[in-house]
Amino acid sequence: MIDVIDTGIGIPEDRVDKIFEEFTQAYSDTTRKYGGTGLGLTISRRLAQLQGGDVTVRSERDMGSTFTVHVPYVLPNDIVA
Repeated sequence: MIDVIDTGIGIPEDRVDKIFEEFTQAYSDTTRKYGGTGLGLTISRRLAQLQGGDVTVRSERDMGSTFTVHVPYVLPNDIVA
């Protein structure tokens, strides 16, 4: 599991589910200010899901967001973690 944490503008609760949709960002003015296509989270989540995992988000407006990537895997017996 990997957490990516930011202290940015956060995502309102009513927009959290939308950010994983293609070509969608939490705020329309964010696109103008910061750029981006709204594909990064969609692609990341699909790649994780293809490997049996997922990408989730916890966010608080004006406080930031935590994106968690979980991809289950098994280490071979000859590798000690």
